[in-house]
Amino acid sequence: LSLDSLNDLQLVLQYENFILRANDEGELLRLKDIATVELGSEFFDIYSNLDGHPSAAIVLKQTYGSNASDVIDNVKDKLEELKKTSFPAGMDYQISYDVSTFLDASIEKVIHTLGEAFVLVALVVFVFLGDWRSTLIPTLAVPVSLIGSFMFMQVFGISINLITLFALVLAIGVVVDDAIVVVEAVHAKMAETGLSVYRAVKEVLGEISGAVVAITLMMTAVFVPVAFMPGPVGIFYRQFSITMATSIVLSGVIALTLTPVLCAMVLKNEHGEPKKNTLLNRLLGAFNRLFDRITGAYVGVLQRIVRRKGLTFAVLLLFGAGIFGLSRVVPSSFVPNEDQGMIYAIIQTPPGATLERTNDVARQLQGIAEKVDGVESVSSLAGYEILTEGRGSNAGTCIISLKSWSKRKHSVVQVIEQLEERAKHLDAIVEFFEPPAVPGYGAASGFALRLLDKNNETDYQEFDRVNKDFMDNLRKRKELTGLFTFFAANYPQYELIIDNDLAMQKGVSIKDAMENLDILIGSTYEQGFIRFGNYFKVYTQAAAEFRRLPSDVLNLYVKNDGGQMVPYSAFMRLKKTQGPNEITRFNMYNSAAIRGGPVKGYTSGDAIAAVQEVARKTLPRGYGIAWEGLSFDEAKRGNEALYIFGVVLAFLYLVLAAQYESFVLPLAVVLSLPVGVFGSFFMLKVAGLANDIYAQVGLVMLVGLLGKNAVLIIEFAVQKRRQGASVVEAAIEGAQARFRPILMTSFAFIAGLIPLVLATGPGAVGNRTIGTSALGGMLFGTIFGVFVVPGLYVIFASLSSGKSLVRDEDDSPLTEKGPHHA
Repeated sequence: LSLDSLNDLQLVLQYENFILRANDEGELLRLKDIATVELGSEFFDIYSNLDGHPSAAIVLKQTYGSNASDVIDNVKDKLEELKKTSFPAGMDYQISYDVSTFLDASIEKVIHTLGEAFVLVALVVFVFLGDWRSTLIPTLAVPVSLIGSFMFMQVFGISINLITLFALVLAIGVVVDDAIVVVEAVHAKMAETGLSVYRAVKEVLGEISGAVVAITLMMTAVFVPVAFMPGPVGIFYRQFSITMATSIVLSGVIALTLTPVLCAMVLKNEHGEPKKNTLLNRLLGAFNRLFDRITGAYVGVLQRIVRRKGLTFAVLLLFGAGIFGLSRVVPSSFVPNEDQGMIYAIIQTPPGATLERTNDVARQLQGIAEKVDGVESVSSLAGYEILTEGRGSNAGTCIISLKSWSKRKHSVVQVIEQLEERAKHLDAIVEFFEPPAVPGYGAASGFALRLLDKNNETDYQEFDRVNKDFMDNLRKRKELTGLFTFFAANYPQYELIIDNDLAMQKGVSIKDAMENLDILIGSTYEQGFIRFGNYFKVYTQAAAEFRRLPSDVLNLYVKNDGGQMVPYSAFMRLKKTQGPNEITRFNMYNSAAIRGGPVKGYTSGDAIAAVQEVARKTLPRGYGIAWEGLSFDEAKRGNEALYIFGVVLAFLYLVLAAQYESFVLPLAVVLSLPVGVFGSFFMLKVAGLANDIYAQVGLVMLVGLLGKNAVLIIEFAVQKRRQGASVVEAAIEGAQARFRPILMTSFAFIAGLIPLVLATGPGAVGNRTIGTSALGGMLFGTIFGVFVVPGLYVIFASLSSGKSLVRDEDDSPLTEKGPHHA
């Protein structure tokens, strides 16, 4: 048996006819007799406007683990569906801020960069190898390796995003290395011995397989450990490192399988045969003759300096000192701000200002912004500020959308400068912010923190004084700008003073009186109903004419214990006072939210350090600060970059120790890296970029790439040493034999970085940072490394001469044996 009630109240008429009381004569007192019933909005304390038209602002945030692009596509599809089926005539929608616009534009830019890098890498390879057949083989390794990486990305649950695309761009210059080494070695073997292509390939594989495997293991070892870093940095490194590591492993496999087959099928032994007298051949011949002279000069210099161990150490100490000096002057940061085509304007009118006054300022700012070149649309909200999601009559927000990057001349920073200049005359505090560097991670760019009252006192006037003093001290710092806080204890308020004796004499319960006042003035939720597929709340509240003035409170009545109506004026009075508009707690402490940003020329790291110093020196006992959003992770990073770099070097050393069966010889590789690190910091300083997470990714890459160059020299030198050459002879012959492939692979990688270094538009800062860091390190590391590595090999090969790690389990394990241990 199903029992249904049809008395659910859903319509205004149903509520109006609701019976409150009936007497014996049958007279009914209905709700409409004492109250006005209407269907309206739950809140009336926010004004919303878009380009001069009234609007309803809706903010949507994706849930954890969802894909931003998928969410936004679904939202757009739903809006189009609602527009066709549900919107009344004259109603439309407009998306003020869509994070996918920046993401899609950045991804498209990186995809173009991917193609440009591929062409430049192929061009460099062609110049060095001299014919299209030789160029075809390593260039085929690029698509095979990159496409193969997508399979592993799917296995590890990694999506195609900015981070993974960065990895693929950088991988273009890396994955050709192994194939170039094989192709160049085949050409060298054919030129020296006159062997057929097949025989040359067969002999080359026996000579360089160890080097290819060593390079692959070494570069993989560089990227694998950082994939397990915790926190937000770990998320960034994990996606990047897995993409790079899988590309490198695949390139190593291809170099030992597909590349030899292609060499045997495609290459021809034309060494010693006259070439056609074409312009291209003349240019390539001139390049080869120039390179031969450079190689001869290089060997000549090497013969004079390779024995000078003191000179080698002096050079390393010089570069080490340079790294120390540059690391102190290159600004640090976490994630750089990008031009996302969006600006937030936060409006703060004086405490106690009416909503109408704040809305008027917002409309004025809207008009100012619409006249600035490059602005597409402006949405304003009065009564709400987006950074802390706080509400109040003196708070407001303008969301300023800019035209696409190709349709405007000015960057977002230049637009903000124009807005700041034109908004100076407004009767309010207006601060402009960009969206957060990582969409969804924090509310805006810059830094965010809380001033904490750890005394947990209720003296908000004292807390306000401390907050103002702290803000004044922050404003004195040259690194900081855009400082503001909505916390203030001078909002005009009224304090209700209750005379308990009079209340008791009147028979009034204080509890009942305050609950009644809460209903009449503040409103109270009674019940709800479902209509139009939505849940509606029913509130009761005194009519507007009975709560227009503060004194109206005293004219209201409450029922006493005897059922009589007693005016509040009989036991209550009002006192003007001041206090905070709202009280927020952070980690259980009273708090004040503070926002700001670095001055142009400074980074977020500089700003955080400045705030920490001011807090340490000026805050009284019992007060402290706590960071929020992206600032929280940046502040707690500390020396995390050094830790990451140390882990990478440790893994590199262990892999090389296993490869060379020596704990000494790998030091020749590890100690050659400071040259490239110096170049990275030097180029960052010259370009005016910060040492942020993108630059650190470039440094991690350099460990693998420069280590690879060193391994190419040392591996060949070890082979020569086993054939009976002296340490010095082995070092010189190894450097001479590997000089051309090292320069070829290095300049191929550098060519692939050029589109990143010269990037403009969306995502340009990240592109330029990672490109500049890697390019500077590779350039310096290659030019100086070809001199330093042979010198280091001579030093450490001499130390380890005649020693190797014990292989026999019956001998003393994990020890080294010399000649006297027969």
